[in-house]
Amino acid sequence: MKKIIVFGATGNLGSYCIDYLLENLDLKKYEVIATGRRSQKDSGITKIPYVQVDITNKADFEKLPQKDVYAVIDFAGALPAYVNYTDEDYIKININGTLNICEYCRKSGADRIVFTQTWADLNGYLKEGKPLKADLPRKPILTGDHAVYCITKCAAVDLLAHYRAEYGIRDFVFRLPNIYLYAPTKYYYVNGEQKKIGYRYMIDRAIKGEPIECWGDPKAGKDIVYVKDLCGMIFAALFVDRESGIYNVGTGVKTSMEDQIKGFIKVFSPKGHPSEIVYRPEKPSCDQFVMDISNIKSELGYTPKYDYISYLKDYKKEMEKDQKEGK
Repeated sequence: MKKIIVFGATGNLGSYCIDYLLENLDLKKYEVIATGRRSQKDSGITKIPYVQVDITNKADFEKLPQKDVYAVIDFAGALPAYVNYTDEDYIKININGTLNICEYCRKSGADRIVFTQTWADLNGYLKEGKPLKADLPRKPILTGDHAVYCITKCAAVDLLAHYRAEYGIRDFVFRLPNIYLYAPTKYYYVNGEQKKIGYRYMIDRAIKGEPIECWGDPKAGKDIVYVKDLCGMIFAALFVDRESGIYNVGTGVKTSMEDQIKGFIKVFSPKGHPSEIVYRPEKPSCDQFVMDISNIKSELGYTPKYDYISYLKDYKKEMEKDQKEGK
C-alpha cells in the first residue's frame, strides 16, 4: 500500500489536512501516517498511525517507512505567530529540518513533496495594490519578526527545487497568507508579544452581541481563505501530473473589513441582539491584498468551495462540535 506521510500533523493545518485525507482518499490504496514532535499521548491522533519525529534529528526518520512512500506533505516548521523563536531556531528547523525531510524523500523513493511556504516573500508588493501572482519574483521585507523566518522558508523552497533537479522529486509549494480556521487557541505572537487573534476577538464580541469596531477604511479588505479550501488544493497537488508548481493560496476575492464584521454579526450574533458596528476611521486600515489563484484553477483543477459566509458557517459548526466534545 502506498503511503502519504504528513509532517507537522499535530498543528492546526496538519490536523485539518489529516481529516480531509481520510475523507477523500481511497484508503484501500493509500495509508496516511502522521508525524509531529508531540508524544503519541499528546498528539490527539488516534485514527491513523502516528510517529513522533523531530525533523531536526536525522535518527528520528529511521522510525518512518523506508519504502512504498508515495508523497510527503510538510507543514512542519518554526512560525513566529505561535512561539517566540530565535533566529537560530528558524535556521535549525526551517532549513536543516527541511533538508532532512528532502533526504527522507530521496531515500524512501517518494514521488513528490507538498510544502507550505509563507506569503511574506511577496510582502514588498502590498503597497502596489495589485493581485499577487504566483510567479512574482521574491520581494520580502527584511525587517521585523518575520524577516529571518521568511528567509529560511525561502531557502527551504530552494532546497526543494534542488532535489527536484538532482533527484526528480516533484515539488508543490503553497504560499500561505493567514489561513482561517477554528482552533481552541485564540492567541498568537507579534514581535514576541502574545496577542489575541483579531478575528477571534471580533467573533467573541459578535457571540455576546457586543459592539465591534471597524478600523480605518471600511472598504479596505483582504483575501480570506478557509482551511478546508487549502486542504482541497493540497489534495489536488497530490495527484496532478506535473513536475512542480508554486501557488498563492486564496480565493481571488477581496472581502472588505466592513463586510467581514457584517458576516460575524450575521452568523454569530444572537437573534434580536446583533452587535453594533462602531466605525473608527482614525485607526489604521488593514493590509490589503488579493491572491491571483489562476494557476490553482488551471494547473490543479481546483476552485475554492467556500465563500466568506459559508466559511463562517462551517467555522461555527467546527466550534460547536469542539465545545460539545469538551475539548
